[in-house]
This record gives sequence, structure tokens and C-alpha cells, in this order.
Amino acid sequence: MSTVAASAAPRPLALGRARWVGFKTIIIREFHRIIRIWSQTILPSAVTATLYFVIFGSVIGQRIGSMGGFGYMMYIAPGLIMQAVINNSYTNVVSSFFGAKFGKHIEELLVSPLPSWLIVSGYVAGGVLRGAMVGLAVTAVALFFTHLPVEHPLIIAAAAVLTSVTFSLGGFLNAMFAKNFDQVSIIPTFLLAPLTYLGGVFYSISRLPGWAQHLSLVDPILYMVNAFRFGFLGVSDVGVGEAFAIMLIAVAGLYSAAVVLMERGAGIRE
Repeated sequence: MSTVAASAAPRPLALGRARWVGFKTIIIREFHRIIRIWSQTILPSAVTATLYFVIFGSVIGQRIGSMGGFGYMMYIAPGLIMQAVINNSYTNVVSSFFGAKFGKHIEELLVSPLPSWLIVSGYVAGGVLRGAMVGLAVTAVALFFTHLPVEHPLIIAAAAVLTSVTFSLGGFLNAMFAKNFDQVSIIPTFLLAPLTYLGGVFYSISRLPGWAQHLSLVDPILYMVNAFRFGFLGVSDVGVGEAFAIMLIAVAGLYSAAVVLMERGAGIRE
């Protein structure tokens, strides 16, 4: 009888499958969160992009003329898409993970069989998902205002994914150390926004004086925007290989830091 009962009892999930279920659950939760509050996660970027195209593209762009051999509105379109991807990838992870800390349900993840690297990967995947969704929405807005050729689709996809992963990891690190909601907004306001606007979204650095061009080359977002723009238009202010090298180094460094800090419980178990 005991043998029959033992054989009828459900077998415990293998550790690998349990981890996969946990990883998938994080992504599904993030997806439902994005869709549930779509008016806060997707719509604002589409509206902002529309205003940029109307004001910068239609009004100011007529006075600027062509840039990089393309109409101004076509030139800034990839930059505006990348700007939306950067902001939303970062915002999604920093708000979601800090919300988990603030709501005290981060402990559920800490006591689960999920290793730190998988928890980080789950939140990053959620950030990439939102970045992709918003990027597609802004692309639809861009196509309403201008034609957007596609020269190198693989470069477009790779640049978008690597950039989204980079800033998702940045949002994760910000959320780990943030003690309140004010600290969550410090980096986006005082670091991310200036770097984005000075990262070649609205202009080519070839139009800047020499000293400003050299200063712009310190901005990592410049490389991400230009790699993405190269995928569409085939033009770039920087070497595309150099841009991808910087993105890969950023992903590796930030991911390693996030996993190590997660293992130590920095900002979580205090």
C-alpha cells in the first residue's frame, strides 16, 4: 500500500523547471503590468514623439534643412525611437523592482529557488519587453510623419536589444540602492535626460565645433543612437563596431555588478 501511495504521489518539480517557471512568471507579471497601465507605460511616449515630430520636425526642421544627407524629420526619427526605448527600459525596471522592495514582496523572490542571476534576468527581460513595445509604438508614429528606410535590420534589432538591456540593468541598480521614490527619479532627471538630449538624437555632432565633438564622444548614448540610426539610414557619426563594443562592455559590466550586489543583498536585506 505504501509503495502504491508513494508512486501515486506527485513528483517534485526538477530544479531547472522550477527556475524556468519562476523566470517566466516574472516576465508574465511584467507584461500584465505594462498592459494594465498602458496609458502610463506606452501612450505617453507616443504622444511625446508626436509633439517632437510636430515641433522639431515640421516647424524647426524646415529651417534646419537636411542633415546627414536626409530630411531632418527622417534623420531624427531613429533617435526619437531610441530615446523612447532607453527611457522606458530604465523606468520599467526601476519602478517595478523598487515597488517590490517598497511593497515588501521582494522576500518572496529571495526565498524562492531562483538564483540571483535569474531574478536579474527576469526583470531585465521585462524592461526589454516594454522598450520593444514602446519602440514599436513610436516607430508607428514616425511612419505617420516620414518615410523610414531600413538598411540593416539586424543592426537595428541588435542595437535596440543591447541598449534596452543596458538601461534595464541601470534601472535595476538604481532600484537596489534607492531608499525612497525621490531617489528613484534622481538618475533619470539629472543624468539620463541630459545624456540622451546630448547624445545626437536631434543633431549630427559633425555640426558642432571641434571641442564639442570631442566632448560628445564621452557620451555612451551617442554610440547607441548612432548605431541604431545606421541600421535605418546607413549613416553614423561614430564607428558602428566601436558602438557595439561599448554596448557589449556596458551589458557585461552592469549585469555582473547587478548579480554580485543581488547575491550580497545590497539595498535589500538591510
